[in-house]
Amino acid sequence: MSNNHVQTAPVLSPLTAAQRQQLVDLPSRWVTTQEQLFNLLDEIDTCERIALDTEFIKRDTFYPILALVQVNTGKGVYLLDVPKLYMDEFWEVIRDVPTLVLHACGEDLGIYYLLSELPPLDNVFDTQIALGFLVGESAWGYQRALAEVLGIHVDKGESQSDWLQRPLTFEQEQYAADDVRYLLALHDAITEQLAARALLDYAREDCQSYAREVYDNINTADDALYLSVADFRDSPQQLALLQALCEWREELARSLNRPRTFILRPQTLREIVDKPPHSIKQLSFTSIKPNVIRQYGQEILALVAEVRQADPANYPATLPPPYRNLDNLTQKAISQATREYAAKLGMDESVLMRKKWLSELYAQVLANQAAQANAQHNPSNLAANLSPWLRGWRQAWAIATLVPILQTAVGQPADDASASD
Repeated sequence: MSNNHVQTAPVLSPLTAAQRQQLVDLPSRWVTTQEQLFNLLDEIDTCERIALDTEFIKRDTFYPILALVQVNTGKGVYLLDVPKLYMDEFWEVIRDVPTLVLHACGEDLGIYYLLSELPPLDNVFDTQIALGFLVGESAWGYQRALAEVLGIHVDKGESQSDWLQRPLTFEQEQYAADDVRYLLALHDAITEQLAARALLDYAREDCQSYAREVYDNINTADDALYLSVADFRDSPQQLALLQALCEWREELARSLNRPRTFILRPQTLREIVDKPPHSIKQLSFTSIKPNVIRQYGQEILALVAEVRQADPANYPATLPPPYRNLDNLTQKAISQATREYAAKLGMDESVLMRKKWLSELYAQVLANQAAQANAQHNPSNLAANLSPWLRGWRQAWAIATLVPILQTAVGQPADDASASD
C-alpha cells in the first residue's frame, strides 16, 4: 500500500479562552465509597455521553490491576478509587450511555471486558480512530491530539507511575483528571469536522469494529493463541508444537499470575518450533531464561516429544500466505483501486484498507477456491466470514472491486465470488 496521503486538511479547532477556562474549572472529585459511586451512576444515567479512561498496573502480572477509573460527565471529573469499590454496577451502567468517549481505547476496553465479563460494547467512540479519518494517521496520542486539535497542552510525565499508591501525588491526580477533562471537547471538534466531510458514520462504525476486535482478542480460545505467532511457512507439525506450547504457557501464566513473556517470549517460541530440542542442553541453546529451564525444561521437552508422536491427522492445517506474497502486478492493482476509492470518499487510503484486511480477503478467496476444487458445491459465503472491519461500510466495495482482482491472481473466475448481501 502507498503511503501517499489523500488529504491533510488542518483539523485545528482551538478553544477560546473562555472555553478553556470552563474546562479547567470543571470540579474534580474522588469517589471512594459505594454511596458516592451510586450518586455518580445516577448522574451518568442522565448523560448522553461520558468520557472514560483507566490507570492500571501490569508490569509483572498476567492480570492487570485496575487502580483508577476517570470519568467526565460534562458536569465534573470523577476519580474512582477502584480498590475500595465494588464496580459491577458501574460496568453495567456505562454500557447504556449513548456514547462512551475514549482515546486509544484498546487497553481500557481490555480491562473492561476482563473485569465485567460482559458482551462487546456498541457505544464506543475512540477519538484516536476517528481522528485518523481527518489526518490520515491512526496513532496520534492524546497529548498530540489535544495540542493539534484544541491547542491544549497537557503533561504526560506520570503515565508510568505507581497508580496504586495512596495518596496520589498532586502531579498524578492532575494527570489522571486531565486525561478526561478535555476529551469531550476533543470529541466535539472531531465529530463536527467528520460530519462536515460526511465521514462521521464511517468513523463511528470503525470504533464499534475495534471494540469487537478487542473483545474477540481478550476471549481468544487457548487452542487458537498460536495463530498470533504462527507463520504460513510452518509445517503442520510445527504448528502443532506451537499450539501446544502456547496453550501450556497460557495455563502456566494464569496460574502464576505472571506475564506470558516471563515464561516464553515469542522469539523463544519460534526458536523451539524451528529447531525442536531433544535435550535440556539443546533447549539451553535458545533464548529461554535459565530459571524457566530449571523449573519447566522437562515439561517443555515432554510437549515436544508428545507432538512428535501424535497422529499427523490431528495437526492444525497450514496457514494461507499473506497478502504481501502476491505478485507486484496484483498489489499495484489493489493499491490503485484503494487510492481511487479513498480519494472519492475523501479519506486516506491507509484508513480505508490495511494489509491485514487484505490478507484476510486473500485468505477467503483461497478458501473458496479450495472448496470449489474439492467439489463442494456450496462454497462459504465470502462476506459472511469476514471480520467486522470488512463486513461494514467497506464490504460492498471490497467484494465488488478487490475480490475480483484477488480471484484473477489465484486463477479463480471472478463470477464465482460469493456476493455481498
